[in-house]
Amino acid sequence: MVNLLSVKDLKIGATVYPPGEKPHDIEIVKGVSFDLEPGMVLGLIGESGAGKSTIGLSAMAYGRGGVKITGGEVWLNDRDILKGGVRGLRALRGAEVTYVAQSAAAAFNPAKKLMEQIVEATLEHGRASRSEAEARAVELFRKLGLPNPETFGERYPHQVSGGQLQRAMTALALCPQPDLVIFDEPTTALDVTTQIDVLSAIKEAIRDTGVAALYITHDLAVVAQVSDHIMVLRHGEMVEYGTTDHIINTPQEEYTQALVSVRSIEHEEKAPAGDPLLKVDGVTARYRGTNFDVLKNINVELYQGQTLALVGESGSGKSTMARAITGLLEPTQGSIHFAGRTLSHYLANRSKEDLRELQMIYQMADVAMNPRQTVGTIIGRPLEFYFGLTGAEKRKRIIELLDEIELGEGFMDRYPAELSGGQKQRVCIARALAAKPKLIICDEVTSALDPLVADGILKLLLNLQKIENVAYLFITHDIATVRAIADSIAVMYQGNVVRYGQKSQVLSPPFDDYTDLLLSSVPEMELGWLERVVSSRKMVSAGN
Repeated sequence: MVNLLSVKDLKIGATVYPPGEKPHDIEIVKGVSFDLEPGMVLGLIGESGAGKSTIGLSAMAYGRGGVKITGGEVWLNDRDILKGGVRGLRALRGAEVTYVAQSAAAAFNPAKKLMEQIVEATLEHGRASRSEAEARAVELFRKLGLPNPETFGERYPHQVSGGQLQRAMTALALCPQPDLVIFDEPTTALDVTTQIDVLSAIKEAIRDTGVAALYITHDLAVVAQVSDHIMVLRHGEMVEYGTTDHIINTPQEEYTQALVSVRSIEHEEKAPAGDPLLKVDGVTARYRGTNFDVLKNINVELYQGQTLALVGESGSGKSTMARAITGLLEPTQGSIHFAGRTLSHYLANRSKEDLRELQMIYQMADVAMNPRQTVGTIIGRPLEFYFGLTGAEKRKRIIELLDEIELGEGFMDRYPAELSGGQKQRVCIARALAAKPKLIICDEVTSALDPLVADGILKLLLNLQKIENVAYLFITHDIATVRAIADSIAVMYQGNVVRYGQKSQVLSPPFDDYTDLLLSSVPEMELGWLERVVSSRKMVSAGN
């Protein structure tokens, strides 16, 4: 069969401007080649900075953020699109090739109805009349499992859920009937329960329309469900390429083997001992100006040196509970006891000791640090504020903390922009540890990281827990993370704790309906897993 897409010795570079240094050119993609036949799906997988999205976007002859294609050829439908000029690219993008972004919420115009945006490219390229384009969109809504397909397009982006919006973006990409769709991490930001629906809808739409696709992700278990072939990338180079079966079941390269086996070992839980460090007693809470309880009579306990995982989908109340514990949201009922004392519901009324002993690490390290401060300054601020350390004494403690998080003294004078995602999160961990807390709330601290980097962060947290005897309240929707770090688990759904206890109890049957759904939605490194889960749910639904 003739190839739809042929990428030959692709080289992509950029100019970087390091602080205090002369600008210089770097090579991001280093001579990558591959072919893609019509109707086939190629998965591009690797850690952040591997070049996945950069390579994927080259299929549109596009380089974002100052990135430039410096060498090689990209052939689509028997022509080198790198030589097509501006007019050729305008005709190509949105017609022959379309794109599905990671964050649909950021990609849609909030001031326009969905239908207007979904048919825009189809109309702009003359691929159909308005009535034909809208009819196509409605049919795609139906295929993608969106509610009320006849009227769904009349909604604005803010009027639908994240999973629905991601499927709407897939409809936008498929509406012009392109030859190739680039899926750039389309389910990474979704809960596992929502991810199943979106992933299944995407796979069915690809099959039904016969479109070819590049599927970009860092989750090997996810890409295994939709791809015919997989290319593993690292540092801009191809590490391994083969059929999905080959990559999953018989990987040859050490890096690929590490991706396949990541987080396969469970943390051995510790039994509760002594009095609880944290006791959330009958807490109910709602946001100001609303009459709807977002937390409903929550009762959980956490012991010194242990980890309680809060698990559930977006909107279940996990982060809201963290806000109540930290004093950022006042409960309407109940009380919060910590280290033998009752905490004020108001952050402003809490003592300096309350603040010091209860620290927080946030999901997005990028926005949790001042970009104009060095790593040393960021870690040093709590040392000054809580302990009054200055000069050589402060510097010595900063170095100790940098050693604890396995970075070292050489990182002290770096700025956040000079760090990788995993390094940034380690600095945030060190900042929290600087206060010598008894409890650290970890709010989705690994969800934005690649699997191998996230695995390193989890191992670091467990090691620090042994050294410092600190307790963690770990907020996540990732069951693999829970297995790797938790001692006890509270499963949350619609503001309620629906299952609570030691990890071995919570993860063992019999399950309530929601916990069963949550556990069955975690992607497995197994061919055919998606079809098996979807079929099982259809049977259960039919039985009801």
